[in-house]
Amino acid sequence: MASKLSRVKLAVKMITQSKECIYIQTPYFIPDASFLYACRIALMAGTKIKLMIPNKPDHMSVYWATYANAAELVRYGAEVFTYEEGSLHAKTLVIDGEVASIGTTNIDARSFRLNFEISALVFDKDVATSVIDAFERDEARAERLTIERYESRTRWIRFKVSVSRLLSPIL
Repeated sequence: MASKLSRVKLAVKMITQSKECIYIQTPYFIPDASFLYACRIALMAGTKIKLMIPNKPDHMSVYWATYANAAELVRYGAEVFTYEEGSLHAKTLVIDGEVASIGTTNIDARSFRLNFEISALVFDKDVATSVIDAFERDEARAERLTIERYESRTRWIRFKVSVSRLLSPIL
């Protein structure tokens, strides 16, 4: 169990120690409080965060919780993109163009603590650069999530987001 818990601690440590930019691509962005808090601290300290999530959900409640968490980071200055061309299933994290995590781990409690997931942590600038290049190619097929776009949700969608956020710990 300790190794599964260390995934969160490692990700949080890398995020809080970042100085320049963090790139994240994930189909599920339902982080625990420590991960989300680390992202907010990094943003307030001047680190740029670029997050990409899908716009085509495979699980609606997971999608709405992901959307809400992503919007919270937008409020702190993150650049969030919704991938518009099909499914986005990349699970990558790049810290300061030096460290890349690539694997099966989503940014959610189930992946961090319950599921058997694996990610390679690569300390190589060339690999990190190639992951950033892939992110930027996908960014050309994505739409930026703004506060205005998020706030223009219908009441029905706001209700679905609220219910999904309540269910976040078990999604």
